[in-house]
Amino acid sequence: MTARLNRNTGIQMARIKRIVEEAAERAAGGVRFDHQGRRVLVTGGTRGIGRGIVLAFARAGANVVTCHRSDGPAVDSLVKELSETPGDHKVVKADIGNEADIERLIGECRAHLGGIDVVVNNAGSISHVPFDKLDADEWRRVLDVNLTGTFLVVQKALPILTPGASIINIGSKVASVGIPLRSHYTASKAGLVGLTRSLCKELGPKGYRVNIVAPGPVETEEEVTPEVRERYERLTAVGRLGVPGDIAGPVLFLASDLAAFMTGETINVDGGI
Repeated sequence: MTARLNRNTGIQMARIKRIVEEAAERAAGGVRFDHQGRRVLVTGGTRGIGRGIVLAFARAGANVVTCHRSDGPAVDSLVKELSETPGDHKVVKADIGNEADIERLIGECRAHLGGIDVVVNNAGSISHVPFDKLDADEWRRVLDVNLTGTFLVVQKALPILTPGASIINIGSKVASVGIPLRSHYTASKAGLVGLTRSLCKELGPKGYRVNIVAPGPVETEEEVTPEVRERYERLTAVGRLGVPGDIAGPVLFLASDLAAFMTGETINVDGGI
């Protein structure tokens, strides 16, 4: 049993490494964004899209604080990788579904970074439940992380946001099209659109920009069956699943001065699905 678990963990970490390396290559390819010295908070940054964003910022010269809810090999490997990447980075254990944890996370940013130039609200939760079996507790759990968590992170970060700060919320293409078995998830991501539009108008006079990057189907460390892969290869105009670097690139753009006149927007990064 132990040998099998170790072998599975090794396979999973090799998969994470391959996907993140591809993400970094995509994010670094073509236009290279210079975020030298920028102070960045990325929530939920140890796996998948969040990990790709964290590493892309770090490799672009930013100092990054990120967080995770659960310990595990993905956390350990990210800590190691960031230690080998120039900059002043920190990985904090914090559950974005818990207000006290969010307050502690912002406190860590204040102590470690001094201020925040970029906030990326990436932490998210999802489950697959038929609507007639979706109970109120599960509804609240998903919205607490995906929507309320974003509200709280932004609100509590306001005192240490720097002039011209960029807030980037990671949404989802499902917000505009819907998807079966994930009504709670879809509602949370649709709510982000309204929150983002309101915040762009309220925070704009203070010099802050607020935008959404909405991914479509993205391959992370989770295993993708051949049937699912084939389906999305047919559905996307580019004929493939996305990788985290496909999302990191637009995020780095929105955090840059090149996007200084963009706010309240949703950028769909979905391969033309």
